Amino acid sequence: MSWRTIVVSSASKLDYQLGFLVVRGEETVKIHINEIEMLIVESTAVSLTAYLLNELIRHKVKVIFCDEKRNPSSELLPYYGSHDTSTKIRHQMEWRAEEKAAVWTEIVTEKIRQQADLLAELHKPEEALLRKYLTEISFGDETNREGHAAKVYFNALFGKDFTRSEECPVNAALNYGYSIILSLFTREITANGYITQIGMFHDNMFNPFNLASDLMEPFRPIVDRMVIHIMPDVFEKDEKHKILELLNKEIHINGHTEYLGNAVKIYTRSIFEALNDKDVSLIKFYDYEL
Repeated sequence: MSWRTIVVSSASKLDYQLGFLVVRGEETVKIHINEIEMLIVESTAVSLTAYLLNELIRHKVKVIFCDEKRNPSSELLPYYGSHDTSTKIRHQMEWRAEEKAAVWTEIVTEKIRQQADLLAELHKPEEALLRKYLTEISFGDETNREGHAAKVYFNALFGKDFTRSEECPVNAALNYGYSIILSLFTREITANGYITQIGMFHDNMFNPFNLASDLMEPFRPIVDRMVIHIMPDVFEKDEKHKILELLNKEIHINGHTEYLGNAVKIYTRSIFEALNDKDVSLIKFYDYEL
């Protein structure tokens, strides 16, 4: 089972040798590919061999490339993540609007519940309003309780003047964390044979990750919790590495304690089961453990 997140942050050459990722920099380090869940290439002074990239794809390792500011800018995705990809995509195209709306209702409800739980941990009085919104969610969230909850929630966490469009270290940290979570979901979607472009609620023609954007919503408060505890005055290399520690967090799901990456796998597969079997009771949500 893969569990390691490897971050390459300095000039080096990466290649493949007898089942190992070999990092050749000031020192040479070898890591068995079967142990790697995610590889983050943080420096633009890194070179990789095509052979290594093919092996990483074959072993379903999530590979994220960063830009010159060390922010995630792209990722490596396989064309075919499953032996029955064609069948899975046909099923995806056949999901009915009613089933998608039912699953989306559950996702939105869980997202707001997780947000309310975080406000309760922080003893924020706005928790009560989010609990009220939970009782008002309509089918498919037609009344947009999610949007109303988001405004109350972020103002409670970061102040009345805070907006998600503002350029500041807090938003930089949030966006960095969300991009990591999003990449976990794109990996699982493709590994299960589905395509990320076709979502349930998100349907932006310019967003190649609509389905991942749908599925990740209840996991956003995990990032929010991390950011509120570090509250960065700047967001540079050290702060980014602190955010990456969320990948080592343990959460409860399906009766077990799992690392975040494994929890995403369990949850994602349960969403597909719910959609294909038309049964939202199959969805497995998580409980966070500090």
